[in-house]
Formats: sequence, C-alpha cells, structure tokens
Amino acid sequence: MMAFKYQFKYSLDDPRRTEEHREIIKSKYFLKELYKEWYNILFQEIPDYTSKSIVELGSGGGFLKELAPNIVTSDFLQLDDNDMTFSALDMPFADKSLDGIFMIDTFHHLPDSYLFLKEVERTLKDKGKLIMIEPANSKWGKFVYQNFHHEPFIPEGDWTIPNTGPLSGANGALPWIVFKRDVRKMHDLFPSLALSNIIYHTPFTYLLSGGLTFRSLWPDFTYRSFRWLDHLSSKLFHECSMFMTIIVERKNRN
Repeated sequence: MMAFKYQFKYSLDDPRRTEEHREIIKSKYFLKELYKEWYNILFQEIPDYTSKSIVELGSGGGFLKELAPNIVTSDFLQLDDNDMTFSALDMPFADKSLDGIFMIDTFHHLPDSYLFLKEVERTLKDKGKLIMIEPANSKWGKFVYQNFHHEPFIPEGDWTIPNTGPLSGANGALPWIVFKRDVRKMHDLFPSLALSNIIYHTPFTYLLSGGLTFRSLWPDFTYRSFRWLDHLSSKLFHECSMFMTIIVERKNRN
C-alpha cells in the first residue's frame, strides 16, 4: 500500500506542501481533467468572466490562472504562483467591487463562516455570485469522509472550526451545515444573499484518481467512461455524490 501512497516532504500547513499538491494535480490526468470541469462551472455561471472582477480564494495547488489570466488568484498562504495573499475573513476589496468569488475545497477550512459571509455580502456586487465546490454530506460522501479521509467531518458542528492551521483546520461537513442544515439562519443573518442552487456530483472519479494521497491505478483513457458513470449516478441518486456545487447570489437591491 505504501508504494501507492505519496510521500510528502513537508507538513500539511507548510506552503511547500501546497506546491507538492500542485505538482500532483497537474501530473495526474484524472485530477487535472476534473479540475478543468470544476473551473468550467465558474465559466458557465459567469459567461462573460473575461471582463468581470473575479477572485479565487484558496487557489492553492490549482491552475485556474492558466485558463483565465484575468481572474485574481489568492490564498492565505504565501505562494509564488498566486496574485495575492490574504485572509478570506478580511478581504482587501472595496464594497460591491466583485462580480464573483470562486472556491474549490476552501470553505470547509475557514475558521468562521459568519465573518466570511459578512465579507462576501460586503464585496459582491448586486447579482454577483459566490461559487463553491465542497464535500457533500450525502450518504456516500459522509461514509467516505468519515472513514477514509484525514480531515474531520462533523455534521453536528457549528459555524466555526478550530483555527489550527490553514489546511489542518477543517470540518468537511461545514458547507452542508451552513447552506443546507442552517440555510434559514444564513438567510436571516444575510438577507442580501440568496442560496441559488446546490448541485450534487462526482461520486467516483475523484476517488478513482487517488486524490492527493494515492497514485492512480487507472489508465488515462478510462476517464471519460468514469465521468459518464459519475454524471448518471449523481443525477439519478444524489446521495451517492462526494461533492456539491453551492451557488450563492447577492440580491439586486435597486
């Protein structure tokens, strides 16, 4: 088993660990293609993205900048490949200055969801969108995350998590808590933000890729077949999904 597992040189919260993750994502066909599909969700939600003010939070080991050079990439960690370094709880953008905020596997690492959504409400323009791809608290997702993943997955949790580190601090169930279990609370606290959609997806492909922990055992040409199975399975039964796309829109107050 160890032969199939990546041996990392640096600890989880070390910026150099994120650079190791980037090399893995770009070198594994399954992962790279999956990230491209996830980036395409942003492009579809904001079709004129090349002329809009959009920031990606937690850009980490991703490669969105290669596909959309105008999008500002950022992280809490100081990383050479990103445009900016700042906390998502205190963003350096003017009021109503952003058309979009995009995140992949980032929200569930934020130590205070309330403070983050205050910043989202402040910085998004009317009709601006917060687009997140996060772990799903489905029956299959919960089983996988609670039994085979290193991060905590606690559906009984609240809107905060221990601030132990930018990557080591986490609750994989946090997106479900805020935007599903406590959605009424979210709307009451942030009346200008509306949950537009939650889409469940990707039951198998990420697992089959080996993720950022294991080496893939599947040949590249099988990717499309597995993605077809993914789309069919999640469409028929969302409880088998491992991820969900969450879209929040700032209401037009005019």
